[in-house]
Amino acid sequence: MTTKERILEEALGLFSQNGYDGTSMEQIAELVGIKAPSLYKHFKGKEDILNTLLDIAEKRYDENFGSADNVKIPGSIEEFIETAMNSVTFTASDPMIRKMRIFLVKEQFRNKRLAKITTRHQIDGLLKMYTRIAEGMMEKKLIRKDDPSFVAMEIIAPCVLYIAEADREPECLKDVLKAIREHLIHICELYRE
Repeated sequence: MTTKERILEEALGLFSQNGYDGTSMEQIAELVGIKAPSLYKHFKGKEDILNTLLDIAEKRYDENFGSADNVKIPGSIEEFIETAMNSVTFTASDPMIRKMRIFLVKEQFRNKRLAKITTRHQIDGLLKMYTRIAEGMMEKKLIRKDDPSFVAMEIIAPCVLYIAEADREPECLKDVLKAIREHLIHICELYRE
């Protein structure tokens, strides 16, 4: 791991524990094992570290979870459940994404920019993505016609709450994933054509 990667990893850990304002460049440098001025060889400052982390997390999330612009409509209920579970397992288990989510949830009340990012990831982006999936599943007659945005909300809201539980209590991740799978199966049964 390069020094720059270590800086990012340690900064994210500190941000998720202490918040942005509660983390100093000195703390980051100490965990990396360098002097604080050496951080400036890699980043302009703490905000540059944050922006880099946000960019990396955004890219990683889009590649592994998907987005409203990158939606694959499943060909069957089983494919939907497996694809959704793969996405949920990624977001709940990936250490970087988990730390970023914890950080954003805390910081959303202190920073309007981070509040918008949190809303995009936990509500708006998921709602757009799953509305498109629901529309496609309705067109393929996998589920009955209904308001796709309501179906999407019924899918995602419990999942977001369960993932928040796993963030607070990591030891319950296995139970959370099981509950989410059962929820997805239930929703599909409710809307099955």
